[in-house]
Amino acid sequence: MIQENLLEYIESSIKNNWNISAFSDYQGKPYSYSEVGELITGLHLFFDENGIQKGDKIALISNNSANWAVIFLAVVSYGAVIVPVLSDFTAKDIHNIITHSDAKLLFSSEPVWKTLNIKKMNGLKSAFSVEDFTFLTEGDIKSNSKELFIKKYPNGIQPEEIKFMEMKKDDLAVISYTSGTTGFSKGVMLSHNSLAANVRFAHHHMPLNPGDPILSLLTIAHVFGMVFDFLFPFTLGCHITFLTKIPSLPVLTQAYAEVQPRLILLVPLLMEKIYKNKLVPTIKKPLMRTLLKIPGLNQIIFKSINKKISAVFGGQFRELILGGAAFNQDAEKFFMQIKFPFTVGYGMTECAPLISYASWNTHKPESCGKAVDTLEVKIDSDDPENIVGEIMVKGDNVMEGYYKNTEATELVLNKDGWLRTGDLGLIDESGAIFIKGRNKSMILGPSGKNIYPEEIESLINTRYLILESIVIEKDQKLIAHICPDQDKMKTKGVQQDDLSVIFEKYRKKINKRLPDHVNISKFELHVEEFEKTPKKSIKRFKYQE
Repeated sequence: MIQENLLEYIESSIKNNWNISAFSDYQGKPYSYSEVGELITGLHLFFDENGIQKGDKIALISNNSANWAVIFLAVVSYGAVIVPVLSDFTAKDIHNIITHSDAKLLFSSEPVWKTLNIKKMNGLKSAFSVEDFTFLTEGDIKSNSKELFIKKYPNGIQPEEIKFMEMKKDDLAVISYTSGTTGFSKGVMLSHNSLAANVRFAHHHMPLNPGDPILSLLTIAHVFGMVFDFLFPFTLGCHITFLTKIPSLPVLTQAYAEVQPRLILLVPLLMEKIYKNKLVPTIKKPLMRTLLKIPGLNQIIFKSINKKISAVFGGQFRELILGGAAFNQDAEKFFMQIKFPFTVGYGMTECAPLISYASWNTHKPESCGKAVDTLEVKIDSDDPENIVGEIMVKGDNVMEGYYKNTEATELVLNKDGWLRTGDLGLIDESGAIFIKGRNKSMILGPSGKNIYPEEIESLINTRYLILESIVIEKDQKLIAHICPDQDKMKTKGVQQDDLSVIFEKYRKKINKRLPDHVNISKFELHVEEFEKTPKKSIKRFKYQE
């Protein structure tokens, strides 16, 4: 195991950055590191007063906010286990997760709480508001953290008085209930060590410094956002501004301009939209195509485009990291061509979350970086450079297993500690990883060759009138279900009756870029958006023939 300790990271940052800003909600009042320390201490007194023990489970449901972050830090630094739950889960799913996780306390946003029934959450003692820490229900607990803090520290608390309990590195810190695309949600058990390993790697390899501003857009109930939009920057002494809800693009652009973050984390969708909706209509014009072929002049144009896109994100970032899904190859090629400082990482909840990363100036096209220094990675293949196999990982980042689900754990985690990721890929001689698709979505074609639908969908989704797609096999042929972009249709005056002709042209053009064995036989219209998980991944299993 690594030498670094998660609670030491948190405790040191509070002490060392006592007088500077730690958190704020967008356009809200900031919390200094000292105020965060006071709130954590008050919650510790509250937990102790009411018999919460080390290892007890405490659930947390709300959108991103400064209070969410404070509650998370208070729970894990007390030695309890945080159970972050996505606020857009259904009430039934939330009831099941709270019961299954054995949570004793619940911190919930008030709008979510109104949809819940405490009688359907077995074992829950009481619930509290994320907004102001007040009681949401009359339970067995009657004390108040603020009163307890004032009683013990009438003159306030000093940095040297911030002292967290010692935890074993393999002690449980988080149970993260995944929203996988293939079925029932499982509780991923993440230890203090797995979180510390991710924070350690980020300290050594990602371009952030103490005091840097961060704009947190990713959902911090997901491990990707939790660690890299919140936990890692906090341990460095950064000021993190939380967007408390998904904003419109103009509001998001304004927030980036105001905060001017130094590091940006995104899922690829936003960058793909910028490419598809803003850049492609310009660079595909006949005159622009000609100008981009002229040496020297094309570099001036690329530099201008780079500057304009950078300005969308505040213009002061050192790197933009994409993760959580594959990045469209056409978009990636263009952003690399204009030398935009982005990179693509790879991870999963079961690794808390990072598996691989490379800085933007060492990023290889179509790859997702190299294995982090706390993991071993191998491909379950006789020829990992040329024959696709399942990606397997082992090391500090890997989960302890699925909570109360030995059967599911044994399916993915063997006795030697190797985790089967469910992702298929290759690894080259330099160690760069190339993901080809998900094991469960791979299609075995009539010719016996493997087909990875995600790669085909990536090409389809760049087309102007297409919002999203899913490729399936039907009668030994590949069929693409297409959801049209209704907004683009209105803009261009396209009627639904026109789509069959347009989509047939798309199909023929796309097939010219694909090998014969992965040619698409037919585009089928799917008017409604595909059903998705809270992570906005398509529930692929719902559409398999």
